[in-house]
Order: sequence, then structure tokens, then C-alpha cells
Amino acid sequence: MNDDASRMSRRQLLGSVAGAGAAIALAPRSAAAEFAMSDELNHIDAPIAADSLASISDFEKAARVRMSSMAYEYVSGGAGDEQTLAWNEGAYREITLRSRVLVDVSQLDTTVQLFGRTLPHPILLAPTAYHKIVHPDGEIATARGAAAADTTMIVSSFATVSIEEIARAVPKAPLWFQLYVQPDRGFTRALVQRAEQAGCSALCLTVDTPVLGARNRETRVSFQLPAGMTRANLESLSPATASSSHRPPEGAIYSEVLEPRLTWKDVEWLRGIAKVPVLLKGVLDADDAKRAAELGVDGLSVSNHGARNLDTVPATVTALPRVAEAVNGRLPILLDGGIRRGTDVLKALALGATAVAIGRPYLYGLAVDGSAGVSRIMQILRTEFEMAMALTGRTSLSSIDRTVLWE
Repeated sequence: MNDDASRMSRRQLLGSVAGAGAAIALAPRSAAAEFAMSDELNHIDAPIAADSLASISDFEKAARVRMSSMAYEYVSGGAGDEQTLAWNEGAYREITLRSRVLVDVSQLDTTVQLFGRTLPHPILLAPTAYHKIVHPDGEIATARGAAAADTTMIVSSFATVSIEEIARAVPKAPLWFQLYVQPDRGFTRALVQRAEQAGCSALCLTVDTPVLGARNRETRVSFQLPAGMTRANLESLSPATASSSHRPPEGAIYSEVLEPRLTWKDVEWLRGIAKVPVLLKGVLDADDAKRAAELGVDGLSVSNHGARNLDTVPATVTALPRVAEAVNGRLPILLDGGIRRGTDVLKALALGATAVAIGRPYLYGLAVDGSAGVSRIMQILRTEFEMAMALTGRTSLSSIDRTVLWE
């Protein structure tokens, strides 16, 4: 790297994002080559201090030049024509807030009660896969950032670091575990026990992914895990038991690590073996939400899988009010998808969410500055959320309801 490049200012760096991203996209490479390119960029580009970036949008622009095109397309892409991906963010722009004045907002209470625990704020890290394609330390760096920001991290079944290693490396990180039920129920039971023994205080059962959606961006870059990376939590899963004769054949739409036979009976089975609260992740339909509440699950996560599965389903914040009405306060509701500002958090809570979870934003933070980037993303969102609370005259989460919206 020459002296001129080393003196590139942050403004110049961010301004070069579009051109750099386009140049990378035009040159197809193997997954291994893409990851090598990412590693090369991390050495060539001038370091970006997380505290110098002001918004999640800033982080996404900066992350684009830090990440390989393979990694960026995997993280940022959605299903099909990405209409739901656009709606997830765009729906928040259609919701307006009602500001109030002359309210004493000198003390704000952002704590929330979830499953017998008091969380300092209602923003969690949603489960996302394959953090090592974004940063060499992978989920361990994410967990360190989560611990520094005092936020709960939901670890993915498809993490590139095992749940045990994450827990050992960052013992202070509050952890939940996201579960994909495997065709091998014995393996699934063992995975649940591993997560509980590692200290995970809740399970998020993904129920919206019997198969994957049409992820065109991943196809175009021939996405695959680079050599040496694995789904660490599934390493001991036997291909023989994963490919049971009772399941559809591996091929056009089915995967050996996703269970297309998952039904409500499996939810009852999981609740019977789990020693921690079980949430269903991926609920959009009010009838499904009502049935889950009647079945006695511990919580719901309103999610469309980051718009990565079925395109043209509604934005999560659009689906939220119907789910909240069906549940009628019987259990807590999380929401993920499209949150990019603290005002989005406020709107989600006003429409019935108990808490929210973010995915892509913290991965952009991880790409830019590792654990410091993750904690900076959380700092930005928390600060913006508190600002929004104060400017709408709300001093606690319990005071946030539909009257905060301009309707």
C-alpha cells in the first residue's frame, strides 16, 4: 500500500464504495478467491474507526468496501425481486410519529422484562449465519461486541463458531440460541442440551424455513463457505442420518440441514425437552400466532427471515399489529426486519412489539471494525431510540403505545 492510499480520508473511502462494489461484482471469483480478496482488502484499506461513523447507513457503505462481493451479496441480499426486502425498511418511512412538548423527560427507563430477566433495552442481535465470512474472529467478535453493549446475542445454528466456544470465549455475553430442527431428532435433542449447557437462556425455533427461498444474489456469486469454514454447531451431524429415507430427496428445493416435515407436533416435542423458554421465529400470520399462544409457547418473533425466503410477503412491521391483536398480551413478541433507526424501534414497540432484533446492521458493524463495530451499532440505535422517546414525550417502554403515532 503506497503513502497516498494510506492517507485516504474517511470521506474519500466512503465515496469510493459504489465504484469499488461495482468493480468487485464485475469480476466473478470462486468462494475461496472472494474470501482472499476480502482479507486483502482488510489489509489494503485504511482502518475505519467505528466511532467515526454516525449511522447504520454509514456502516453499510463502509462495510461494502471491507467485504468480498460474495459476503456482501450474501448478507445484503433477499429473495426473488427483493420487494419484501425493500418493504421491510420502506414500511417504517410510511409511519409518522407524534411529537409532544413540555413533558419532563429528564429520566428515561428503557428496561424490559423478558422471561424473568431484566434487559437494559429492547434491542437484541438476531441470529445470522456465517460471521467468519465477514470477520476472521466470526461469532466470537460479535459476542464481544454484544457483551460490551450489554445486549443479548441470539446465536445461529449455522454459526461458524460452536456455541460452546462462544460461551467460553465471552462468558459475560448474554446468549440465546436459534434452532433449526434437524431430520435427526436425536441430534436436535443433543443440540438443545448443548445450547442450554453453554448458558443460553432461551431457544428461538425457526419455523418459516422448510426450504430456502429464491436467493438470486447468492446464485450469481456462487455462494459457498470458503475452505476451512463449517457450520460448527452441526459438525457432528452424520450425513447418513441427515439423509433419512423418510424425507424428500436432496435436490431442487430441499436441503439436508432443513426439515420440511416440521409441524406443530414438533413444537410440542421441543417444549417437552427444553429447559428454557421456547419462542417461534418466523410468524407473520395472525392465525399462526393465535395457535402458538394457545399451544403455550413462551414467545413469538415476527419475522420474514430478513426477506430471504418468500418474496412479496408483507414487511414485518406491517404484519405486526395483526399478530399483536391475535396474541392479545398473552406472550412477548419480538420483531426483526428493516430496523435501521431508533425511530424504527419506537414504531415497532408502539405497534405491539415487546422488543426488536437487528441482523444486517450489526454484521456491517462487524465487517467495519469487529467487536467495536458491533457495539457502536448498538450505541447508535440505543441513543437514537432514547432521543425518539424523549421527543415524543415517553419516559418508559410501558408508556409507548399507538398514541405515539400520528394517525
